[in-house]
Order: sequence, then structure tokens, then C-alpha cells
Amino acid sequence: MRISGTVSRGLRAPIIKAGDDLKQIVVDTVLSAVENNEITPRDKDVLAITESILARAQGNYCTIDQIAQDVKNKLGGETIGIVFPITSRNRFSICLKGFARGAKKIVLLFSYPSDEVGNAFVSQDVVDEKGINPYVDTLTEAQFEELFGKPCHTFTAMNYVDYYREVIEGEGCEAEFIFGNDPREILKYTKKVLVCDIHTRFRSKKLLKQAGAELVLGMDDIMTSSVNGSGFNEKYGLLGSNKATEDSVKLFPTHCQEFVEEVQKLLKEKTGKNIEVMVYGDGAFKDPVGKIWELADPVVSPGYTKGLEGTPNELKLKYLADNAYADLKGEELEEAIRQSIHEKDEELKGKMVSEGTTPRQLTDLLGSLSDLTSGSGDKGTPFVYIQGYFDNYTD
Repeated sequence: MRISGTVSRGLRAPIIKAGDDLKQIVVDTVLSAVENNEITPRDKDVLAITESILARAQGNYCTIDQIAQDVKNKLGGETIGIVFPITSRNRFSICLKGFARGAKKIVLLFSYPSDEVGNAFVSQDVVDEKGINPYVDTLTEAQFEELFGKPCHTFTAMNYVDYYREVIEGEGCEAEFIFGNDPREILKYTKKVLVCDIHTRFRSKKLLKQAGAELVLGMDDIMTSSVNGSGFNEKYGLLGSNKATEDSVKLFPTHCQEFVEEVQKLLKEKTGKNIEVMVYGDGAFKDPVGKIWELADPVVSPGYTKGLEGTPNELKLKYLADNAYADLKGEELEEAIRQSIHEKDEELKGKMVSEGTTPRQLTDLLGSLSDLTSGSGDKGTPFVYIQGYFDNYTD
């Protein structure tokens, strides 16, 4: 029996610039690892490429001025309500700069005690102690400060109310802040709303439209087409964007499906193996200390080959060992479990023998593994090569 199971390797790559042939760079990097005896390709290996490197190669950027122009064209350039932004210097502040440049006043509705991805203004315990119900109580900035002071982020030590005020007013735009969890509260201040939550945006838009908003757009409706020669993302707009410079953002990549299919084809030609390929962004996991949910991208994987569709279909080995085969041990136990794996149903969903296995999309699981492998700093490994992920105890 082979001892090692799943192995995830970060592959070091050149620094990618706009216009580079990323498909060829990816394939050449894998082949170099093969030549160096670091990888022996097998069918059902997985090659994951970070979304940021693909967007950079595509040159998919836009400037603050271009964001401002799109916001002004679509929302009128007067008072804009901004609903449920995340508190992030990298993800949101640079976009906010563009929104403010395209408006005269922004009324910003923060969710509390934390934003959508878990960045907390205050702890739930403190909210409880104050007798506040965040699902019902909407607070002005003065009320919020009287109750909770001027709290700073656990990790960054930023006071995001002050920081976002500086960003907005730095563009010559008036700023007003409120705190609540009902998006309809913004309609007391303006009927033109820019919804900035990510995974709950569809509900927020629906509630606002039903409540009589004059105009409701989301971040996925801004930069959906080129503005004065900019990049764009037709499906996600500004969602998934990151700060590039003080005056520009890198957008989520486009044409991801075509990219992964072409890379898969090239790898097949060069290695003779059927290697699955995906583009990944943020992983989908939650930090138990800071309570931050990592997924600030609209999806974990915007493009993946066909073999990565679906969810795992696995037996829970410890369930078998503790129940069906509780009276077996040693080689007899191992052989019984191997036999169960060989004979398992094609669809185990809802059956006790699969209880406790992870019922998530394969791309979400693999994207999380890739994100943790590549890191977010100076590792220089934007490609991740995964082997043995689809193995089981019998392989």
C-alpha cells in the first residue's frame, strides 16, 4: 500500500505581468517540476492557478476615475446609499474611493457587530451586555459611539469608521454613517442604493426593491463593461477586486473556463495524463480566533474542468470501524473496509455511512486547500499541484 495520501505542492513561478502568456508559463512550470523529479504526473491530479495571477496576465484593471465615472453614470452623482460594505483596506476602501469620487454624499450602512465576512466592530457579548438587538436596532454614529466607543479591528488595529470617513471626505464627498442589519433602513436617507455585500447581495437587492427604492445596484453591477478603455468583469463587476495601487484595482479575471480547458489540453499533450485544472481565489473557511470568514470573492473558483464538478462521495471510515465492523481488527478489518469502499453506492448523500464527511463542492474544498498552500504573502507559489485528492483507502 502507498503510504502517502493527498499531497499539495506550491509551485514557484515567474513574476507575471500584463500580456504574459500565462497558459504557457503554467505548463512550463509543471514540466520543470517533472524534469526536476518533484512531480510524477498521474491522472486526476489537480492543478490550481490563483485568480489574481490570471487577472494580472489579462491586464484586467481599472482606475478610481473609471469607477467614479461608472458610478456617476449609473447612480446620478448625488446622494448614494452604500449598504453592508466589508471592512477591508485591500478589498473595499479603494472601491469606496471611486464611489465617493462619483457622488456628492454617501450614507453608509454598516452591519454590526461584524461585517459579512466576520470582521467585528464589537463582540456579540458586548452587544448583549448593552441590551442591543442588532437585528432590530439601527443606530446613528453618535448612538453607536456612545454605546461602544471607537473600537478597532482585532488584527489591523484600524478604526474603520474613521478610516472610511477619511476616504470619503478625501474625495470631497460628504459622509454619514449608520449601523444596522436591515438594508431597508438606508431608504430613510436616499432612494438610490449601491449594495456592497457579497454572498447576501441578492436578498439585499430584493428587499430594497420591494421597499420602494428608486434605483438599486450592487458592486456586481459596477465595471461590468469597459469605461474609457478599462478592464471589466461582465458577471461580477467589482466583486472579487483587490487594491493594485493607490489609484487602481485589479478585477476578478474573465474567460476562466476557456483558460482552464486550454491548460488541461496542453498538459494532456505534454504529459499524457488527464489533469484537472481550476482557477481559485479565496478559500471558504472561518478563522476560529478572529471569527473572520475568508471568502470575500464572489466564488471560490470562477473556472474549473469537468472532473471537478460535484461533491465528495465518501464513506466515513471511523463510522464503519466503530459500527459495522466493531468486532473486526487487523487485516480482517482492513479488508472489510476495502470491500465496502469498492462496493459503495454512487450516491451516498443522506446515508449514515457518509455521516460526517464534508458535503461541500469539490472546487470549494480544493480552492481552500490551494489558498492555504499558496498563502497570501511572499511564498511566490501562485500555482498549486495536488495529488492523491481523489484517492481512497484502497489506492
